[in-house]
Amino acid sequence: MKKFILALAATTLFSNAALALTDAEQAAVKRAEEYMNNLGNLQSRFIQVNPDGSSHEGELFVSRPGTMRINYDPPAPMLVVATGKWLIYVDKEIDETSYLDLNDTPAGLLLKPNMSFTDKAVQLKSVRLGKNTVEITAAQSKDPSTGLLTFVFSDAPFELRQWRVLDAQKQEVTVTLAEPRFGGKIDPKIFEYKEPDDDRDPDRRND
Repeated sequence: MKKFILALAATTLFSNAALALTDAEQAAVKRAEEYMNNLGNLQSRFIQVNPDGSSHEGELFVSRPGTMRINYDPPAPMLVVATGKWLIYVDKEIDETSYLDLNDTPAGLLLKPNMSFTDKAVQLKSVRLGKNTVEITAAQSKDPSTGLLTFVFSDAPFELRQWRVLDAQKQEVTVTLAEPRFGGKIDPKIFEYKEPDDDRDPDRRND
């Protein structure tokens, strides 16, 4: 299961070719940028579907920019926290904590400040306009070994409803929001992660 969660930092290669967009696609991208930059806080139940067809549910907290917490319902022994700097994956079953640079992962796109799909730090891969949905797929430009993140928005109202992460083996993890609550207040302490002194926090490894 750790493999699937860390698909947020999956390794694969993507080209840097510019993407030609229609006027309607350009308008959808602009709309998505404005939406993400004004999103602020989000709380939601979620359903995660893994590549093997298994699923998990839990509670998601997002405070853009930079921070996120994914609490999985028991018996899933997992926790994911984005602190603004790190994407932290906690495997409670084996008592192991892994740190990834948030900006080196597709999750960093979801939490990126001043989100722009034309930013040099972002590679826009595709835009798909459905009957009632807009899907935008992008990758981090900083490192060509990061994975793909697809944002899925409802069209009316225009809201984030799902995202998908694709790894190098073409394995996809889908996270669907259930009754999301936008805005409101979230205690910033929920995005803190405190661990035993001997855990391997990258900032303290050499202390």
